[in-house]
Order: sequence, then C-alpha cells, then structure tokens
Amino acid sequence: MGRTRSDAEQQVAELLRTAKEALGLSVAFLTRMDGQTQHLEVVDSSIPFLFPEGAKLRQETTFCQQILDGRLPAVIPDVRAHPLAMTLPAAKFPRLRSYVSVPVTLSDGSFYGTFCAAGLTTDKGLTVRDKALLGVLASAAAVIIEPGVVERGRRDDITARLLPVLDGAGPTVLLQPIVDLPTGRRVGAEALSRFPAEWGMTPDVVFEQAHSVDLGHRLELQALELAAAHLDAVGGYVAMNVSPQTLVTRECAELLARLPASRVLLELSEHDPVDDYGTLREVLAGPRAAGMRLAIDDVGAGFSSLRHIVLCAPDVIKLDRSIVDGVSADPVLSTLVGALVEFAHGNGTTVVAEGVETAEDVETLRGLHVDLAQGWFFGRPGPAAQLAPVEAPAPGDAPGLPTQRTASAVPQPGAVPQPGAVPPAAVSGAARPR
Repeated sequence: MGRTRSDAEQQVAELLRTAKEALGLSVAFLTRMDGQTQHLEVVDSSIPFLFPEGAKLRQETTFCQQILDGRLPAVIPDVRAHPLAMTLPAAKFPRLRSYVSVPVTLSDGSFYGTFCAAGLTTDKGLTVRDKALLGVLASAAAVIIEPGVVERGRRDDITARLLPVLDGAGPTVLLQPIVDLPTGRRVGAEALSRFPAEWGMTPDVVFEQAHSVDLGHRLELQALELAAAHLDAVGGYVAMNVSPQTLVTRECAELLARLPASRVLLELSEHDPVDDYGTLREVLAGPRAAGMRLAIDDVGAGFSSLRHIVLCAPDVIKLDRSIVDGVSADPVLSTLVGALVEFAHGNGTTVVAEGVETAEDVETLRGLHVDLAQGWFFGRPGPAAQLAPVEAPAPGDAPGLPTQRTASAVPQPGAVPQPGAVPPAAVSGAARPR
C-alpha cells in the first residue's frame, strides 16, 4: 500500500490527472528539483509501477533538466528525433517517447521544480498549445504547494539554528537573584536561558519555535539539566521553568527524580496551555510529595492564570512584570496586585513580583505585602559567583522555600478561605525564562 497523500498533494494529483487526460499521455507528475536530485513528488500514471511517487533521479540526467538548460525543447512529440534525449535514462526505461515539461515557480520567483506529462508512444499532436495548458496547471499547482514549501523552509531554518546548540553546550544559563521584600535579603535565584544575540529573539520565542519543529522537549530538558547544575553553587534554591507538555514526558520525570526536591521550584507559565489537568496533577504528585514546590508564572498577563491556580493549587504565584512595573504610580495596578496578594495569602500561597526596577515600586509592593521580588533593582542576570550569599536557615528549614501546599489547602467549592501566615522567604527560577 502506498503512502497517504496530504490534502495539498491530492489536489495536485487532480491537476495532474487533468493534464494527463487532456494531453492523452501515459503519465503526469510534479517534481521538486534541489540542484542535485529530481524528486517525483506527486504522480498520476496509467502504469503506476513505472513511475513511483518518491522516486529520485540524478537531476542532470533528466529530460526536465535538459529542457531547463535549453538543450531540449519543452514540447517533444517524438523523443527519437532528438539524439541527446535518446542518450538519457528515461529514453531507455521506461522508454519515454513523448514529453512536455514546464517549470514550477513560486510567488517570490523562486524555482521549485517541474510539471510534466509523458507518453510511452510518440504523439505528433503535441504542440505549444499543450505546453500553455500545462503552464496554467503548473501555476495552480504552485499556489497549492507554496504554503507547505514555506512551512518546510521555516522548519529547516529553525532546526539548522537549534541543532548546533542542542549538540553543543546548550543555552547559556544565567542567574537572577530573588529577594525577601521585607528584608531585602536574597533567598534564591531564577535560572535564565540565553541564546545567541544574533538570533534576535527572546528565549520564549526560541522555545516556542523548538516545540514547533519537535525539538522543544529536548531543548527544555537540556535547559533544566543546566539549571540543575547550579544547585551546588547557589544558596537557597533554584526554580526551573517547564512547559506542561514537557513536564508529562518520561524523560522529565526521570530528571526531576534525580534532583534534591526540597531545593527546586517548578514554574508553569500562565501562557502555556494545559490539555489535561488530571494528568498534570498526577505527574506532579510524586515530586510534590517529595518536597518539590510548584509556581504559576506570568500571573496577570493573560486569562488562564486563575484556572491554573485553582486546578494546580500552586505554592507560589509570580506576578507578571506587566502588572508590577509602575505599580507605584498606577492605582489600578496597585489595586489589582493587592487583590491578587489577598487572594493568594488567603490560600496559603506565596507571592513573587517580577520585573521590579524602581525604589518606588519596591516600597509600594512592600506595602501591598508582596513576599518576594526580582528585577533589575535587585540584580541583573549573571553567573552564580555574582550572587549574594544566602543566610543559613534555622534547623529543619530550607532557605527561601514557601510552605508546601497540601490537598487540604486547596479551596473546596463553597469553602471560605481562612487567612494564614505566609512565610516571607520563597524564590522562583526558570530554566526556560523570558
């Protein structure tokens, strides 16, 4: 049984059948020519086994290339009338005796391949008018295949950019300090992945592109490994951002099982969709039982935050910089932050503010009882050696970690959350940062 055609290939096949029947020839086909090889991508043939889809031919030995080079005419009623044509493999097997070929050109003017029809017998009736018909059908085929060509090019570009990083040292991981707002003391750090500046794109875009070409899990896991490598050098703890789709993989579970759970906070972005919260909670059950903490990142930046918070019962929520930056001068932002803090503290959840850059915002956030903060005001991302030390914890305490949520801490329908004390020390970090 042959391969299943895509919708676009099936549409092209219908154009090829139109060409074959209109010209009364044995076969019509679309080829892609890459400079070295001619690929028979879609074929409509009265004798399928002679013209299999997916066949590859040396481009320089094909009728199409000789026609493109001007050494043969585009319309050949009798191949035997052209000595050069008779030297080519297709004149010997499958013994082509008539041929018409036109180029396929995309909207940007780039050459893709050829749209051809051929017969096993001579056809004195083939004329320039038949070439014109083939040209019209080739133009229609180009419109159909172009989106796929563009997508393949996009995937190839992304893959070519990512593979040297994946096969090499991986992304550069920097660390940004997280501080306890009441005291200003560092309690941990966020690990931030960085990619070559010449790429001209933010890390979240890089990870998104990696997932679009099926390299996302590999890149995320590499970033997690690199973030975990800093645990021995960083006081407090390091949090690691992971997408829900990577979190539920076997490889991620194996990685997390190797880490000191009590020193790790996993961050799930507010922007990442969750297809199955039940599976996500099941995957997190083991690590959280071992002491690993969970955070919801980018809270306030979109519309999924509350659903993530309610269904995942995180230990930490991180306020997105979009509602933190300028909070001291914007009463709407301060009201929103205050409401989120009250909501979080009522559920025993620690609050971290991201993107803090001014002393005025620091004071406002303190007044709103935000627990922790990070941003350029407290330190830019850098190597572990630049981080301020973390004070030794009291016996039995892990520095900077929020109190772990339990099943009983998750609000039940109709229940009224009771206010509770929230430890001031908690930290967030990400292997897949913004």
